[in-house]
Amino acid sequence: MARIVLTHTRLDRKDKYGDAAVAGLNALGSLAVHDGDEPLTVDGLIHLARDAEIIVLDRMVPGEARLFSALPKLIAVHRVAMDIRNIDIAAASAAGVVITRAGPGFIAAVTELILAQMVDLGRGLSRHVAEYRAGIVPPQRLGLQLAGRTAGIVGFGNLGRRMSELLAFMGMRVLVSDPEANIPAPFEKVDLDRLAAESDFIVCLVIHSPKTEKLMNAQLFRKMKPTAFFLNHSRGGLVDEDDLKRALDESWIAGAALDVGRSPPDDTPPLVLGRHPKVIATPHIGGMVPESVASQAADTVEQAAAVLAGKMPKFAINPDAATRLARYRQAVP
Repeated sequence: MARIVLTHTRLDRKDKYGDAAVAGLNALGSLAVHDGDEPLTVDGLIHLARDAEIIVLDRMVPGEARLFSALPKLIAVHRVAMDIRNIDIAAASAAGVVITRAGPGFIAAVTELILAQMVDLGRGLSRHVAEYRAGIVPPQRLGLQLAGRTAGIVGFGNLGRRMSELLAFMGMRVLVSDPEANIPAPFEKVDLDRLAAESDFIVCLVIHSPKTEKLMNAQLFRKMKPTAFFLNHSRGGLVDEDDLKRALDESWIAGAALDVGRSPPDDTPPLVLGRHPKVIATPHIGGMVPESVASQAADTVEQAAAVLAGKMPKFAINPDAATRLARYRQAVP
């Protein structure tokens, strides 16, 4: 019987993986789970995953090179997200281990959060609520209607495309900056400088990489309208947080909404920005709804089933390097 390891802590196994997916893994083989409250170390994972064919990996456990060399029976590592930055892909490939990511099951949840925060920024909902809770009846204030305004989408992947569609449907003009993407009508493809200058809302959805590290910085914020808002729902590493604070303090921009940042344990916005009066901050909750969690967890169950049947799983990152799967396939009846 195949041995499968699920690395999530007890709380994360419930909130970020789910009982249905746990049952799905149990049906595939002998399932070992991490029963601690703190994330596994690499040494802890090596011990738990001895003789395992499959590891379902959470974000808090690093997939270091020594993991793959220490586990000769390991065939595949399934990441329960699209973000695979905690895995050494080159080392996995050199060892012949196939790496997969989950599909974009979070899109509906994240776009709903972005839309809610855009409305909040434009209409001052959080400010009004805070004043009422402080015992103050707030004055009526003019707000900003989204329809008729310009939204700038930075990054036109799965999430950027869907966000563009929703905002266009709501009557917004949508500018998109992504040098590697084909941008269909009615969206307008522009460079980042023009997007910064013309947008009333800039939504950062670009993939974080060394090339895009601190892409959102003082140079960009200075080009924005003083009435414009900045939103980041991708990764904290895309933003120079010191520059963003200065842009808010000195009123280069009107405000910001952040669901991500550079703070541990899970890329959350830092307190210095989260408590800023011009910021709406949430602790990386974009995909934290049951539907999103279940979708991505179900992907890993499907991937594990494929591997144990000797097949290449969907969303494989390094299929050409999967030599251990090829050897395992020969032994599958």
